[in-house]
Amino acid sequence: MENNKGILLESGTNELEIVEFCIGKNKFGINVIKVKEIIHPIPVTFIPHAHPTVEGIIELRGEVLPVVDVARSLGLPPSENPQDDKYIVAEFNKQKIVFHVHSVTQIHRISWQEIEKPSEMYQGQNSQVIGVVKLRGEMVLLLDFEKIVVDINPDSGINVQQVKKLGKRERSTKRLLVAEDSPLLRKLLFDTLSEAGFDQVEFFENGKDAIFYLESLVEEGKNIVDEIQLVITDIEMPQMDGHHLTKRIKTNPNLKKLPVIIFSSLITDDLRHKGEMVGANYQVSKPEIAELVLKIDKFVL
Repeated sequence: MENNKGILLESGTNELEIVEFCIGKNKFGINVIKVKEIIHPIPVTFIPHAHPTVEGIIELRGEVLPVVDVARSLGLPPSENPQDDKYIVAEFNKQKIVFHVHSVTQIHRISWQEIEKPSEMYQGQNSQVIGVVKLRGEMVLLLDFEKIVVDINPDSGINVQQVKKLGKRERSTKRLLVAEDSPLLRKLLFDTLSEAGFDQVEFFENGKDAIFYLESLVEEGKNIVDEIQLVITDIEMPQMDGHHLTKRIKTNPNLKKLPVIIFSSLITDDLRHKGEMVGANYQVSKPEIAELVLKIDKFVL
């Protein structure tokens, strides 16, 4: 796992690979493109008054990285066999974090269509689960690692203050389409885009619903650029991811003029080429909402 650049070289296939890991008897997953490497635990330096789920810090190849106890974050018991534990070194939102798990089992290649969105009945507003996938008769829960980090450090999330620093802005009549599966992030995007002057926004929970809406407008004979002026999409979404959504837009003669901005925690130097391959006009890393607004301005003002 030290170098996963050879994994999923294609882009826009609506597939992903997940690293399956365990906390006790519970099985969870993390998108493999977030994973830099998997290592055995090394000595941790305790940090006084740190967040309860932060075990401390380690030095790895000259970098000082925080270690997050995933079991404690999920409210689960500690490891019964700590000698078998693993550290998952992950990178997203322009930061590296080490996640302490109990074991790492294998890698699965699946389609986003196989991932079910958790039901509101059992998910709960503060759930860290963003998807459920059935593998070998068992259920693997995909975790929202961004939420785990924001729960530890709220300042690492989208902040409307970033937009306010741009100064007074006029109301815009332009209509934006946003594909984002997280209810929390949809609310934050609504608030920040409204602050930026964009209050005519159509929100969709995944790329599948978004492309269905866009294609239905075309079927109705409407000029798409009169209806929607710009698309903003996350990457990780059940049913259809943002790369596949972008590819569907850019390969459709009736939709390809639509500007697409990918707004995701997965925009890194190693992964930026994936968005370029499917024709994204811009890519902005979460939580840089002010940069997103400035990119929107280039197309709709």
